[in-house]
Amino acid sequence: MIEGRIRHRVGDFTLEIEWAVSDGQSMGIVGPSGAGKTTTLRAISGLLRPSEGRIVIGGQTVFDNTAAIWVPPHQRRVGYMPQRYALFPHLTVEENVAFGLGGWRTCAREARAVDLLEWLRIRELATRYPHQISAGQQQRVALGRALAPDPALLLLDEPFAALDLELRQSLKQTLRDIRQESGVTMLLVTHDPSDAMTLTDQVIAMEDGRVVAQGPPMEVLTRPAAQPISQLTQVENVFLGTVTETSPSDGLMTCDIEGVSLVAPFASPKRGDAVRIGIRAGDILLSTEPPSGLSAQNVIAGAVTSIEARAFEAEVTVDCGRPFRANVTPRAVKQLGLAPGMAVWLVIKSNSCFLLE
Repeated sequence: MIEGRIRHRVGDFTLEIEWAVSDGQSMGIVGPSGAGKTTTLRAISGLLRPSEGRIVIGGQTVFDNTAAIWVPPHQRRVGYMPQRYALFPHLTVEENVAFGLGGWRTCAREARAVDLLEWLRIRELATRYPHQISAGQQQRVALGRALAPDPALLLLDEPFAALDLELRQSLKQTLRDIRQESGVTMLLVTHDPSDAMTLTDQVIAMEDGRVVAQGPPMEVLTRPAAQPISQLTQVENVFLGTVTETSPSDGLMTCDIEGVSLVAPFASPKRGDAVRIGIRAGDILLSTEPPSGLSAQNVIAGAVTSIEARAFEAEVTVDCGRPFRANVTPRAVKQLGLAPGMAVWLVIKSNSCFLLE
């Protein structure tokens, strides 16, 4: 069991969080920048001493301010992969992976490093230096170094932040394999709810140093209970509307969103009730021709008003009588020839529309 509660104050910022993760399980901490996510990881790893609280890792109390307990980082059986990897530029890939095995015999260190390099499919990079490999390869090296000492807890700080879509999917599968084969307990920090949805058993949502929601990912991230949480978990489209039709037998209800008809999963509101509907930008598909033969309940015509390029995606705003925001890849922008003023159709599954109560 990995459990604890901490309170830490830095200037005007105060972090207060409590958690409990069963052995072999995975917990996600989501929230915007400055919420306290990385500070929490640093406290658990021992890189930061909280103002007060208690931290237990695998049955060992590693911090308790009331009992004057403080276990240094290297004795906590924690593997930590920081957001910027922090690889040693003067060490080879193999030497980076083996860095945390200083107490092991030389032959055992080398064997452990080679095994991890093979498992992570980067054995051929063993003699290269960090500046000679790609960002995705650097990330695997950092992950191998974190796993090398066989930790009881693996801490991952925004592991997908600098990766394109293909590398993100590859790393997610690697982390699934690690959980299945090693049984290590994981704590994942991310600002992207989709990462937490696919990789964690429970989620803590944070804002301004405090916990605002906690529970299973589907409960916290898919059905947020209030507007602040919807914003926190990156629900880019939030619409006010009115229920116009309900069909319990079909499990659907229809809502009028400022003249736009939107089919969503059936819920408690009745016809005529005001509702707030959320849709994530990543759940909206774009078509440059009127689509047909789809299972999706919502096909909405509109026109592109803007395209905002980001690191590995583009946010397309479409005017459908009111603005909808959709996230697509840069490749999709090129392939579809998207440009302001262009006619497009939004394709949205009904179960991608959820009620914000």
